[in-house]
Amino acid sequence: MPSPLAILFSGGSDSLALYAMAACGSHKKIPPASHVHLVTLLNGMSRFPHFTKNRLQTARELLDRQNPGPPTPCFHVELDSGRLFQELWLDRYETLMPRYKGKNLVCVACKLAMHTRTLLYCLDHKIPLMLAGYTLKQSFYPEQTPAFMERMQALSLRFGVTTSFPVYEEFSDTGICRHFLEDQGLPSSGGGERKCLFSQTRTTATEKETAQYLDDLLPLISAYIRKRSQGDVTGAAAVFTDLDEA
Repeated sequence: MPSPLAILFSGGSDSLALYAMAACGSHKKIPPASHVHLVTLLNGMSRFPHFTKNRLQTARELLDRQNPGPPTPCFHVELDSGRLFQELWLDRYETLMPRYKGKNLVCVACKLAMHTRTLLYCLDHKIPLMLAGYTLKQSFYPEQTPAFMERMQALSLRFGVTTSFPVYEEFSDTGICRHFLEDQGLPSSGGGERKCLFSQTRTTATEKETAQYLDDLLPLISAYIRKRSQGDVTGAAAVFTDLDEA
């Protein structure tokens, strides 16, 4: 029997393709879904907030016209990851950066906050599968490397949720994603995601620093998720004080 799944949905081409694949059952690595939850994360640093909603609305209308039968139920939710982002980097970057050879890990911290917030959403709504549209062509971003992805998979499995990156190798070339989207009658260029102030921040961080940062933070994240799931909001907020004491 189909189960619900969640997609980290930025509105960009790769996450849009994941949505189309899940809604139409057109990818061998994505199981049929009873419901698709498109999760857009707000980190407090994004501009042009209408981009994502407009891209999704257009995609829905186009897919509904081209596919007979009832569409797969789809929900779009916006979750705020700003507070976690601050705890994991912005409030502490002066302390944290020297620990990782002065490397800029702002986007790694932001993506960690996004995955954590989405994982909590999946736990709250009993969603067993989370998808993210990371691709090999963007592996120059520290947060789209095996060091990051493998740790996110291990984190979610700890709580009974599977995280999958089904198009990571398949979309290694930009033309493949464009071909798929246009074949579905969907927009393939222009970008539908919000524009983040940090998205073009220069970094020389390698997988080594990314792994070190995550290995230090993930025990705290696990504790945070457990306390949040237990309704212990005071304990969850206090988890990150350990970063100040380290």
